[in-house]
Amino acid sequence: MQAMAYPAVKDLVFVGGGHAHALVLRAFAMAPLPGVRLTVINPGPAAPYTGMLPGLIAGHYRRDEIMIDLLRLARQSGARAILDRATGIDRDRRLVHLADRPPIAYDLLSLDVGIASDLPDIAGYSDHAVAAKPLGRYAEAWEAFVTRALPAPRLTIIGGGVAGMELALASQHRLAGLGRTPAITVIERSAAVLPNIGRGARDSLLAHATRAGIRLITGAEVAEIAAQSVRLTTGEVLASDFTLSVAGTRPQGWLADTGLALSQGFVTVGTTLQSSDPLIFAAGDCVYLSHAPRPKAGVFAVREAPILHHNLRAALTGGAMKPYHPQRDYLKLVSTGGRGAVADKFGLRFGGAWLWRIKDRIDRNFMAMFTEGAAMAQPLPPTPRVEGLMEAMGPKPLCGGCGAKLGAEGLAAALATLPAPTRPDVLSGRGDDAAILRTATGVQVITTDHLRALTDDPRLMARIAANHALGDIFAMGAKPQAALAQIILPRLSETLGARTLAEIMDEAAKVFAQAGADIVGGHSSTGAELTIGFTVTGLADRPITKAGAQPGDVLILTKPLGSGTIMAAEMALTRLPGVILGEAVATCLALMGESLAPAASALAPIAHAMTDVTGFGLAGHLLEICEASNTGATLRLADLPLLPAAEALAAAGEASSLAPQNRAACLGRITGDQTSARAALMFDPQTCGGLLAAVPASAAPALLARLPTARIIGTVTEGPPRLHLG
Repeated sequence: MQAMAYPAVKDLVFVGGGHAHALVLRAFAMAPLPGVRLTVINPGPAAPYTGMLPGLIAGHYRRDEIMIDLLRLARQSGARAILDRATGIDRDRRLVHLADRPPIAYDLLSLDVGIASDLPDIAGYSDHAVAAKPLGRYAEAWEAFVTRALPAPRLTIIGGGVAGMELALASQHRLAGLGRTPAITVIERSAAVLPNIGRGARDSLLAHATRAGIRLITGAEVAEIAAQSVRLTTGEVLASDFTLSVAGTRPQGWLADTGLALSQGFVTVGTTLQSSDPLIFAAGDCVYLSHAPRPKAGVFAVREAPILHHNLRAALTGGAMKPYHPQRDYLKLVSTGGRGAVADKFGLRFGGAWLWRIKDRIDRNFMAMFTEGAAMAQPLPPTPRVEGLMEAMGPKPLCGGCGAKLGAEGLAAALATLPAPTRPDVLSGRGDDAAILRTATGVQVITTDHLRALTDDPRLMARIAANHALGDIFAMGAKPQAALAQIILPRLSETLGARTLAEIMDEAAKVFAQAGADIVGGHSSTGAELTIGFTVTGLADRPITKAGAQPGDVLILTKPLGSGTIMAAEMALTRLPGVILGEAVATCLALMGESLAPAASALAPIAHAMTDVTGFGLAGHLLEICEASNTGATLRLADLPLLPAAEALAAAGEASSLAPQNRAACLGRITGDQTSARAALMFDPQTCGGLLAAVPASAAPALLARLPTARIIGTVTEGPPRLHLG
């Protein structure tokens, strides 16, 4: 969570991660506006750049080269990113309704939700075809189809416009280059293909299609789509292993219920890009330009972005707005499958490899706007400075979550003089996951935990923090009972502060209620950044401690490792070829938000010893079990479950700011090779990590059947308390 220099007083919400919004977020990153809180809502963490999609299909680009990482953009601009799909707008209450979470409030709203090219009215379409838009699903479906390695694949492309022809040529190039013999058919309901392009460029593209052996069917429509065939209205049936629709230009259905002025389902906007509601702006393919209608094309979204950015700032600050006047025509560069392209503007015709190089340079320069900038380093303090300051600061910015806690050695030193409990009903104090208190019918366990925010989404952060705090209760084999909240909010206006606290408490109450506990109160204050914590109690007949592990037990871990490394890389704006970091972060955050209750329910009746893997990393917490049980352990690095991209990031040198202290705390107590990336992830601090349990070997198969994400990672051995890496 970025500390705010000024209180946020207005919520500007972007719905959709289209090209216009991506460029506007970048502009806000370069020139922040004091007093505004930005939110971007999009179903996925990354959005494809349409101009490079044919190159991806043809095999010229990797997937990560064409994807705009929206979570990276959100980090740069200080926006909270919410991964969900909008389903409606309540304009009276100024709320955006979402598919999978409560509504988001706005003071100013901008829409860039694109279009769909699916054909839902055609029988069998939803089960057996894919649409070119949204692009993400198409790209994934295409790669899956290519990996099937059919020797003579049959493709049907519905829509004979520029996009359909470009994708047909790209598909043929990719498959032929892999030694296959594709049969590609393009279906166009009009009398001729390529109706909206100049004659010269049309003739050139048709010649390319002829050389590629692409069949063109005009004056026909699709009546039905089956798993391996397409039936036309003419009665002809085409064999088809992959059916793609590029024909539809369908607006998002939920726009019809917003009460906004629409034209054929698209949001009508004027010269300022405002809709009929002056608090709602719109751009990209989802709009109809009432003053200058234009076809759907990414070039207009790109050109709208500077005007949209200016006018949003003007609406928030009371400034004058600028008009948007689109150009009458634009240069169309259409790739021809291989590294060649055809150009069309004002009816002129150009073509050849040199045009591909120009197109490639234009596209890469566009994407560079979202990938430029080195990884974020720790800002240097001014000079002169006190000796030892740089060593204390470390080379990386302070991480959030459990990566922000005090190191194990420093914590042990600080607690060394803490007096032992003297009350007879306090059965244990520091040293285990929770303190144990005697009750009339059993024991009560009590723990407290708080987290420095690692996401700017308060609701998501509340879910993570609540599940993290519950981890200690579950690790003790107890049933959650009650919770107190401790919330530090960043500086916000009274209205935004109330909105934010309501989101946090609502989500936390849901998490604790699902676990069987009540929130019974708490405390709130204002500080530099968002911090969320909970004190939680639980009840148990027999608490499970870290002591009790027996030689021969197997070690079960219920969640993959790597959250500290992934979130540190995200905070540092790291880029790694082949990795879309936003996707790894989204997976990581989703896993952090998952409850440990199902795992605890399965493990608690059987485990000899148990803990949750959090800030001190797997190695540190396993050594705690070994020390409490006076045993050793063998850990099999190859069997460690890891989050996507975690190992690649660790191999590239990414690590949490707490990782060096975790490694130092284990010094001299681990044998075996510790130089690999997998070994480094043993010391990675986990936020809301999994349960680590020592269980009888005979019970392991049944446990793994109940817990599909759990893994056996090692065994408990005779002491002394040391780890051996196998």
